[in-house]
Amino acid sequence: MPSGRRSFYDTYARDLRAEDVERLFTRDARDAYEYFARGIDAEALRALPWYKRWPRHVRFFLVAFSLRLSPARRALFALSVILAVFGMLRIMAGMGPAPVVISLLLAYLLIMLEVADRVSLKGDLEVAREIQQAMLPNETFRLPAVSVRGFTRPANTVGGDFYDILPLPDGRLVVALGDVAGKGSPAALLMALLLAMLRTLVDEGLEAEALVERLNGQICRHSPPSRFITLFYGVFDPRVGSLTYVNAGQNPPLLRRSSGAYERLDSTGIALGMFERSTYAARSITIEPSELLVLYSDGITEAEDKNGQPFDEAGLQRTVDEGPHDDPAALGAAVLAAVERHARDSRLADDLTVLVLLRAEQAVA
Repeated sequence: MPSGRRSFYDTYARDLRAEDVERLFTRDARDAYEYFARGIDAEALRALPWYKRWPRHVRFFLVAFSLRLSPARRALFALSVILAVFGMLRIMAGMGPAPVVISLLLAYLLIMLEVADRVSLKGDLEVAREIQQAMLPNETFRLPAVSVRGFTRPANTVGGDFYDILPLPDGRLVVALGDVAGKGSPAALLMALLLAMLRTLVDEGLEAEALVERLNGQICRHSPPSRFITLFYGVFDPRVGSLTYVNAGQNPPLLRRSSGAYERLDSTGIALGMFERSTYAARSITIEPSELLVLYSDGITEAEDKNGQPFDEAGLQRTVDEGPHDDPAALGAAVLAAVERHARDSRLADDLTVLVLLRAEQAVA
């Protein structure tokens, strides 16, 4: 290949894949259109004759797009469109294309400004992602009687899912998993606030029921009323296998018994942040040696394939059944991989989080 072509290829096309191009014109283009067309009244458009429907649809779409820009860039975009239309009329009349050239330059300037903002924001979000990931345990927690590992994968650069693994001075172990309503930066900020408050309350030595009630009061006072948080909070004693837990509206964790049967740890109260005086009940269950507890966020079971079929709890159980049952890290990674394979041809709509607790075959007395 000549050096000029090689240089062009290395710069623009080295990592280009056919599936990326296909996704650009199918999923990405569709998602962008749906984002900007949210305010278009489709019913009103359908009532119009076809020859009026499409011109008005295009006009509504361009207005919706321009309203997402700053006032100065909106004016730049409007000028570019006007010059493009005027230039096309001049070309049709046999005149020069100067207005079209100016229109293209203005459009390029607008794209350059938007890309610069996006790159700057992307850099800030990458730093925020690193900070968020550093707040969560990123290795397998091991004791002679138990091993625990959590994973989270945000739908965007940062997300609102979280988990925690906290050893207590008396030998017990706190495991928690939660989901802040929404995605992206707002959910990530509230997730950081909740995690800080949770760890502070754990240090105060509160038992599960009192801790979640105190946490709910703090969330009600310090978060927007439109936001709520689901949370599973459990305290596991590896010496006897007892788990005392409160489930505040979180998806019921699955306890896989040694027989292969499943038990669901259902809700014991409503989500945090909804009512300041909400009360929560604590329940206890025993995890026998070699049994697994799987905590997960709703992004796991609600992930859809291209036909709209969710991964569902059945898919999660099937993945857990296939193992490996002796390694929480490998099993958690297998769950995320199975969900991503299921949703391969569609965009993940929510954060993915899973935490696996395994009680060892021989518990310490």
